[in-house]
Amino acid sequence: MKVFKDLEFKSRQFGGGIGATMTFDNGFEISVQAGSFNYSTPKEDLKSPDDFVSFEVAVFGPLNGGFVTKNFVPDAPDDVLGWQDRGQINALMLLIQNQK
Repeated sequence: MKVFKDLEFKSRQFGGGIGATMTFDNGFEISVQAGSFNYSTPKEDLKSPDDFVSFEVAVFGPLNGGFVTKNFVPDAPDDVLGWQDRGQINALMLLIQNQK
């Protein structure tokens, strides 16, 4: 099973900060972002995930690529989850991978 440490973060050219996406075998995709334009801590454009304690996260579906975050976090107020720590992201990644 893939977890946070398996994400490969890259600097973003536009908007600054860093981001990683991963598509799982079942077709679902997770996006984990951090920077001055994201719901992350700190809210700065830094170069390494080690510099952040929380991240902005979204989940996309395998069929149309649309947001499906609320399928995994039903009480989420939006399609994007803000200020998620590594433990929360690991739990979400495991939920996604167990989805058929």
